[in-house]
Amino acid sequence: MTAPRARLLMAVLLLVTVVVAALVLPVPSALQMRAWAQSVGTTAPLLFLLGQTLVTLAPIPRTVFTLAAGLLFGPVLGIALSLTATTLSAVLAFGAVRRLGRDLVEPHLDRGLLRAVDARLRHRGWLAVVSLRLIPAVPFSVLNYCSAVSSIRFRHYLVGTVGVIPGSVAIVVLGDALTGTTSPALLAVSLGCATIGMIGLIVQARSVTVKPFMPSNP
Repeated sequence: MTAPRARLLMAVLLLVTVVVAALVLPVPSALQMRAWAQSVGTTAPLLFLLGQTLVTLAPIPRTVFTLAAGLLFGPVLGIALSLTATTLSAVLAFGAVRRLGRDLVEPHLDRGLLRAVDARLRHRGWLAVVSLRLIPAVPFSVLNYCSAVSSIRFRHYLVGTVGVIPGSVAIVVLGDALTGTTSPALLAVSLGCATIGMIGLIVQARSVTVKPFMPSNP
């Protein structure tokens, strides 16, 4: 079975499992889940931070964690946890691939995609990382791997990771909104961050001078 088919099968099985669990098991409300997280004390955010950092080292979408951060911990702590875990995961993935597994990872990356990313990173450095982080279709982990096997310097890669901020803030606030306690001001902040992300995406699309970076297997 090819990798894309295997990922599709896993996604379908996961979706079926979630649907069945939702129908069979009692599902707590958003407020109940937040109350539980608060009752655990500092253990819950620390475990969440560790879990997101480690799990997103693999090619697993981090959106679920970002949404859960707002739902469980509110906007302020949720944003702090989400951005900290995202940064740690990006740093660890970059370091592991560049120093330990570069020869192992590179053969599994799409050659055309890798050449496009490397060309963009050489020409624009950290600005390229920022712009690619703003594009929802670019998987977080795949960009980490491609950057690690490219010629970009670590400090430029790290600075460019600020591109995750608008999208992360918007999704965390959305998660907080599920509890029904979010103020209109925070919703406005979320909308503003989403708008920044869209503007960045439009600017990036108009300024591309190399082959567009789009994953062959979304």
